Amino acid sequence: MSHDHRVLGRRLDLFDTTPAVGAGLPLWLPDGAVIRGELEAFALEEALASGCRRIYTPVLAKRELFERSGHWGKFSADMFPEMIVGGESFVLRPANCPHHTQVFAAREHSYRDLPVGYTELGSMFRSELSGVLGGLSRVRQINLDDAHVFARADQVGEQVRVALAAVRRCYDVLGIEIDHLRLSVRGPGGAYLGGDAQWERAEGQLRDALDAEGLEYELGIGEAAFYGPKVDVQVRDAAGREETLSTVQVDHNLPERFDLTYIGRDGRKHRPVLIHRGLLSSMERMTALLLERHDGRLPTWLAPVQVRLLPVADHAHGPAAVRVLDRMRGAGIRAEISVDGSLGARIRAARERREPYLAVLGDSELAADALTVSAPGSGARATVGLAAFIASVTAEIGRRSPAAALDEEWPVPHSADARAEDHS
Repeated sequence: MSHDHRVLGRRLDLFDTTPAVGAGLPLWLPDGAVIRGELEAFALEEALASGCRRIYTPVLAKRELFERSGHWGKFSADMFPEMIVGGESFVLRPANCPHHTQVFAAREHSYRDLPVGYTELGSMFRSELSGVLGGLSRVRQINLDDAHVFARADQVGEQVRVALAAVRRCYDVLGIEIDHLRLSVRGPGGAYLGGDAQWERAEGQLRDALDAEGLEYELGIGEAAFYGPKVDVQVRDAAGREETLSTVQVDHNLPERFDLTYIGRDGRKHRPVLIHRGLLSSMERMTALLLERHDGRLPTWLAPVQVRLLPVADHAHGPAAVRVLDRMRGAGIRAEISVDGSLGARIRAARERREPYLAVLGDSELAADALTVSAPGSGARATVGLAAFIASVTAEIGRRSPAAALDEEWPVPHSADARAEDHS
């Protein structure tokens, strides 16, 4: 099977596209939706743990919002055409941050409130040309785990460090190695918002935060966002190509453009600093990267089907397999039963679908209240008690362990393939 996520996604029934919907607008099929849902839950958990609160905002807004933010002047050629409704002009958003400024502006804030952080799994839209679209890597709707933190100037360094620490935790769980960090700054000839003083201050705040953590980084001249400098977390994909996943950006421009303020200790209005951050990148890009890195064999907590139950004979063992299925699902395990075809053929089909655990149930297993289990990813095999197996898998899922592996203390008297031969 190819390592290309576009091939894997279709063969494993994760996503597809249709002419009726259009290029660059993938349909997340049920199994793919499981992966995306788990990643979204993980990103939200980390965002909440690092001090953000969840919000929801619309995917469109009046054109004037993006004119004020500077996105219309910078990106209008890459945005979908405006829609005139009731004499007013609306557009699909190319970024979530303008909406988040309005959430902050909706209520008055004191210096005691800050930092104030918002997180949203927000959809953004880019009018990409059809010729550059492909799979999940280049799409027209991007679903981004996006957070924005409004902070006092003296809090910026700490918030940048909090964001980078959250990125490292996420990558440790996902088994992604950071290749290097890049401090992306302005370059000559670029169209950037704001004056030199703002940029120098923001770049200095990022440098200070990186230096305080003792982190090495490369300088990316001309790689900054149009409204501010950023730290880009660079990784390598399965083919060794460098790409940016997570970013942490310091922005003095949008707070000024939207006249955002908080009441300081002195009773006067002060301007907050906006820190943009994305922990996992877009759900599309992260899913593509994980599929290719793992050749479709995802960790158990991400796998659409975590345990494939294989009764040796449907008429003799099927009813018991249904009871086992109910116990597993009741414990929060995504389990399915396969009964069509020979046992050997069903084992091969489950292996091809990259499912973490294959569990054979026959006469001897029924007698012992056990399963003969294999973990194809690690090659581990064992005949284990049903209760012990369920407890082990639920614990593995809860830990978000990076790979499926049978408990080292379990005996290994038979392989699942050998049990198949015994029962055939």
